[in-house]
Amino acid sequence: MGDRDGIVAGFLGDQRERLVERLTEWVRIPSVAADPDRRVDVARSAHWLAAEMRDIGVTAEVVKTGDAHAVLGEIRAARPDAPTVLVYSHHDVRHAKPEQWEQTDPFTPVERDGRLYGRGASDAKGQVMAHLWGLRAHLASTADGRAAVTLRFLIEGEEEIASPNMAALLDARADELACDAIVFSDTLQWRADAPSPVTSMRGIVTAALTVTGPEQDVHSGLASGATLNPALALAQVLGRLHDGAGRIRIPGFYDDVEPLTDERRREFEALPYDDADWLARSRTRVVVGEEGYSVLERLWARPSIEVISLLAGDPAGIERSVIPSEASASLSIRTAPGQSLPVVAEQLRAFVAAEMPEKAKYSLTVDLPQGQEPATTPDGPLLGALERALHSGYGMPVRGRMGNAGGGPAVLLSERFGAPVLFVGTGLPEDSWHADDESVDLDMLTRGAASIAHLWHEIGDLTAGAS
Repeated sequence: MGDRDGIVAGFLGDQRERLVERLTEWVRIPSVAADPDRRVDVARSAHWLAAEMRDIGVTAEVVKTGDAHAVLGEIRAARPDAPTVLVYSHHDVRHAKPEQWEQTDPFTPVERDGRLYGRGASDAKGQVMAHLWGLRAHLASTADGRAAVTLRFLIEGEEEIASPNMAALLDARADELACDAIVFSDTLQWRADAPSPVTSMRGIVTAALTVTGPEQDVHSGLASGATLNPALALAQVLGRLHDGAGRIRIPGFYDDVEPLTDERRREFEALPYDDADWLARSRTRVVVGEEGYSVLERLWARPSIEVISLLAGDPAGIERSVIPSEASASLSIRTAPGQSLPVVAEQLRAFVAAEMPEKAKYSLTVDLPQGQEPATTPDGPLLGALERALHSGYGMPVRGRMGNAGGGPAVLLSERFGAPVLFVGTGLPEDSWHADDESVDLDMLTRGAASIAHLWHEIGDLTAGAS
């Protein structure tokens, strides 16, 4: 095993510069699936990835999914009885506001102080590159240059718009994607010096609430004090979502949440945490939330509701001093194990109906079709294999077991193929996913690639009967 560790580490050390060069080239492609003007870039990104996969010996195909493109690939194991693992991630990226980026333009990647800056460098092109170079290192460390497991790849181009065509793709390509286990790579590690397997992911569903007041925007002096202001009505409802202790006030919201076990608490407590470190790395400035739970418990095991956008009146440009005709908000609801998205949706609808001012008109849309239920990794040999792989890849002991805030189609994949999910990520909280100056820690990238290289050995050894 020591020889294998040395081969993997030596290979990735020698190839690090090349890995960064390839990731840099890929990040330059602005594959923003949410922007209709970038659809051709999503296609270019998919074709770029397919070519990289073929260079390793992976058969790869670009598949159109709606207006985007996914990449499917396969490399077969040397042993015909070896297990099949499906690797899931995505190559589309979030919209970026160049005027807010200080390090570089979002799609002009630069390397500084051990980090590569650029949109998608961490979420999730960096994670995909860790898989590609982890596979290269794995093949370099096998006796015959063949993989220890059969690997199938599903790298989609619509994750950042909630994977609207994923179910149809799985139906159409079920036989080609069938697997014994799933490795889901769109997650974070807690700290670079504390490798820990992710064993749970919160669910997610979004909602849009719009309140209507006057028939049109009206002069504030004309109707002030005598008409319903939809911005105030919306603020009233949103302000009642939480109580003073940080708990969500929706009746019945916590009824189905599975209580935290003492074992799960200990797994979180094994990770290094202090408020100052968390605030510095997350750039969140203050700690708030549900009383009675630690920050890590709030992040990974308790449900939450956040307002992610607000719109009313004249938020930009020259103010007109009007009472707006409507006000709207987007909500992001993260659910915990035990909760069901349809039940949560009904609870939200009942709450809004009860809290909305009597004369206000409103519409509430909960996007259940694109929602994703909470996911967990079962304890057992596969999780043990991941922990050993992390130990080998990072060169340090595993500390505890962590969760991720969510989301992603992990449950959809698991249920479709009847296979357990392992979460393998190379991102860190300080990578600024979805925000300005996104970056990836290049040491994390190579350690993640090393862990992936070892993971295929570990899973292969499970079925080969090796220790």
